Amino acid sequence: MHHPKTIWITGASSGIGEASAYQFAREKANLILTASKADKLAEVRQECIRLGARCEILPYDLSNLEGIDELTDKALAIFGQIDIVFLNAGISQRGKTTETDFAVDRKIMDVNFFAPVKITKRLLPKMIENGGGTIAVTSSISGKFGFPLRSAYASSKFALYGFFETVHAEYYDDNIRVVMVCPGRVKTNISFNALEANGSRHGQMDAGQEQGITAEQAARKIVRAIHRQKPEVLVGGKELLMVYIKRFFPGLSRRMVRKIKAT
Repeated sequence: MHHPKTIWITGASSGIGEASAYQFAREKANLILTASKADKLAEVRQECIRLGARCEILPYDLSNLEGIDELTDKALAIFGQIDIVFLNAGISQRGKTTETDFAVDRKIMDVNFFAPVKITKRLLPKMIENGGGTIAVTSSISGKFGFPLRSAYASSKFALYGFFETVHAEYYDDNIRVVMVCPGRVKTNISFNALEANGSRHGQMDAGQEQGITAEQAARKIVRAIHRQKPEVLVGGKELLMVYIKRFFPGLSRRMVRKIKAT
């Protein structure tokens, strides 16, 4: 009888995080869920328990970097160890570079980059002590190429690749595996919560997002990749072609990005 895996998911109150939580819950995992919306998180917890998982929640606003060490210690204490962490929380952006308040650049970097960095630095020694673990991280196809109206968002997602590819190289022999999750268009509320140039919420669903695959479809593919410890999983539809165009035809990809009618 194998003991159930313990999984900590951030950004678990909606979208990819919520759908992945249900996917893991069906496997009877031990779940720890974090997100800033405590009420929504409590509902997700009820559903995870209904699906057969043990599940605890740690509501937290990841833009507050000061408390992250303590948050990570609490997560570790709940079931005694963490086998898989899915660093999925993130905020997007809608604003041209010169019009965007620097405070917005900072907040996006804090939530999307520095929060996962702090969690990882705190968690790694314990994971290594326990014989290893899997760190899954939600980047984006915007982590592969810059995209209009997303300068801070793309930067934060590029930075995740740099940090986590290094972690993968440094701790591979300690049985640490990194899974880079690279979504294209997935139908979630990320565009609703995106920050405008002045820091206010975008508050609408982008047309591109509307055409995306569902969070459930994405979660199925992501959870499978996490179990297989695939170094990278691309999730989405035909927009993922851009990743290959960038790799093999960089000049063409730059021209295409310039012509994107970004919303």
